[in-house]
Amino acid sequence: MKRIKKIGSRRAFLKASALGLGVLGAGVSALASDSAQLSVSPSTPAPTGGPEPASDIAVWLTDNKRRFSAGRSIPWQPASLAPSTDSVRLIETNKFQEVLGFGGCFSDAACYVINQLKAPAREQLLHEMFHPSEMGLSVNRTCIGAADSAATLYSYDEGEPDPNLERFSIDHDREYILPLLRRVREINPETFYFSSPWSPPGWMKWNKSMLGGSMSRQYLSSYAQYFLKFLQAYAAEGVTIQAITTQNEIDTDQHGQMPACTWSQECDTEFIAEHLGQLFEKTNTSTRIWILDHNFVYWGRVISQLDDPDFRRYANSVAWHAYTGDPSMASKVHAAHPDVEMYYTEGSTDYNDPHYQDDWTKWSKTYTDVLNNWCRAGVAWNMATDERGKPNIGPYPCGGILIINPHTQEVTRSGQYWALAHFSRTIRRGARRFESQSQAANLSHVAVANPSGQKVLILTNLGAARTVQVNHGLRSAQIPMEENSVASLVWN
Repeated sequence: MKRIKKIGSRRAFLKASALGLGVLGAGVSALASDSAQLSVSPSTPAPTGGPEPASDIAVWLTDNKRRFSAGRSIPWQPASLAPSTDSVRLIETNKFQEVLGFGGCFSDAACYVINQLKAPAREQLLHEMFHPSEMGLSVNRTCIGAADSAATLYSYDEGEPDPNLERFSIDHDREYILPLLRRVREINPETFYFSSPWSPPGWMKWNKSMLGGSMSRQYLSSYAQYFLKFLQAYAAEGVTIQAITTQNEIDTDQHGQMPACTWSQECDTEFIAEHLGQLFEKTNTSTRIWILDHNFVYWGRVISQLDDPDFRRYANSVAWHAYTGDPSMASKVHAAHPDVEMYYTEGSTDYNDPHYQDDWTKWSKTYTDVLNNWCRAGVAWNMATDERGKPNIGPYPCGGILIINPHTQEVTRSGQYWALAHFSRTIRRGARRFESQSQAANLSHVAVANPSGQKVLILTNLGAARTVQVNHGLRSAQIPMEENSVASLVWN
């Protein structure tokens, strides 16, 4: 089906709104995340880099003809003395962060459209997406109240000011959100849920609305209790939430067109250090606090907050978006605070983009780049929308990993879906990234060792068809790749 691309995309809006910080960041030279993308002379002798491969390479390919299809296994050969320019060198002894996993967001919209599938088709889709033997998506986001992708505008305590939260209720989520979250965890018991608000209840803000605006300091204590009540209410419904972010996209009010809230750095720091963190500590709440949940250009704000020991006591993890800025900016934070954990928590596709179904190399490069810059997870925006990007409060044409037509029951898989498949189907929780090097143009690469010892290399070819030489110690392998292709290579 031909799709017409809108010019006024959410990505374009966010890019414009963050222009000032982007210019500031552009004036600072980027720090390398590590040596994962070092330029290596083809004539340099290959280092040993760890144990020699013990099996042939199993290959899965996505290109213009195939979608995560098994290819012929590829044997290792003695390493060439003159490696190709299109080569990748692996150094397994240089290890980096552990991987938590991959997934998407159960927005109100996503849960609504998934629930429109008839029971057998819905169950089959959930098995495909979440069962460990299939896609195995295991790091998934939920929304604390309405996001832009929602059927209605709601919080858990709307109306006149209610500082004691006597009106608090999660009744809205009981119809189709909580049942879906419970079912997904039944299918994949390793499911890690983290949750984000797009706005506090309107009465907690200066503009008295969930649409745009900013937080009022007088209600910080009440808002901390709001988070605690949410976590307790969800736990009582059988859905434990392991982490929260305190605000989705903390520095934009979205022109008041959708649920949003701006937080100054000072107010955000006060909320976490003096209210939420202390409340979680007092109540023995184990849910972790991830900060920012916004674009890479805000790396300076993150470092400043983490420099504060009172703040750092309660928050030691950063959630990133990539609408503006570059993943290498996360490595600036890692350089300043090496023990801080990083997570990539949102990346959205447009449902009417003409390349919605075939932009797998774009997304594979994104997931490769965030992993190579210390992120432990890669999470997409909506799990699903309908064929018109609905339900949607906001004005942006945000799509989902899937498009579900509730009338025809047809499910369309995006390019982002196929990119995620290459990562989530081959990389296991607890995998450790290790070093990969290349000077090849238009070739992205990331390597990990699974807890079992199995090795995984994901190659993304953004250029013309070519053969990529993989060098591992004293062995090498020739990997044919079509244009616009992704290859997952797995061996012992």
